[in-house]
Amino acid sequence: MNGTRRGVISDWGGVLTTPLLDSIGAWLHDERIDHAHYQRVMRPYFDGSLDGNNPVHALERGEIDTARFERDLAELLKLTDGGPVVAEGLIHRMFARFEPVHEMYETLRAVRRTGVGTALLSNSWGNGYPREHFDSTFDEIVISGEVGMRKPEPRIYLHTCERLGLRPQDCVFIDDLPHNIDTAEELGMTGILHTDAATTRSELDRLLAPDTTHGPPNGSDPSNTPDARDSRAA
Repeated sequence: MNGTRRGVISDWGGVLTTPLLDSIGAWLHDERIDHAHYQRVMRPYFDGSLDGNNPVHALERGEIDTARFERDLAELLKLTDGGPVVAEGLIHRMFARFEPVHEMYETLRAVRRTGVGTALLSNSWGNGYPREHFDSTFDEIVISGEVGMRKPEPRIYLHTCERLGLRPQDCVFIDDLPHNIDTAEELGMTGILHTDAATTRSELDRLLAPDTTHGPPNGSDPSNTPDARDSRAA
């Protein structure tokens, strides 16, 4: 194991699940929600134009009631036939098509078995998580709405590192959104921008591989090993 990377922190949606756009698209199709209208409605929540008055950010920090957010969002959306969207249970339905990517879970379990600490760091919309996978995969679980912080706020990354008992410099951070990776790297973490399970697994293998570039462990002298001594004696 690399001596400077002793923790791996992973996002949930889009990393441990099917891609965000695919999963949301499946939900929109299932409910016959007008896709183009949805994109127009949601764009201000994610393009920075709402500044500090962003309901999505408040929801992710757990500052507003989930049912209230569902009512407000449902009023903005419409079905392809112009009809209303049902508010109750909207967030649960929205995330129902986020299917687990078992290859990523197994990759993180394999990392954990080597002694590397693992943590989940996810921005929540008050949605449920498939926690049956979590105990076998993670040492720590940090959900934004449960801690009152959200990515990409630096403090939630630092909080997660502290939960692992590690410095940011000790940790690899995996996310599918570049701006979340940017903050992690500014704090000293090593970022992996996730695109698919195979590529992320390969990057983790590379980053966590034993470091053989600095000589033998603990400063030992390779000329003073039993084999070397026997060779000199001969």
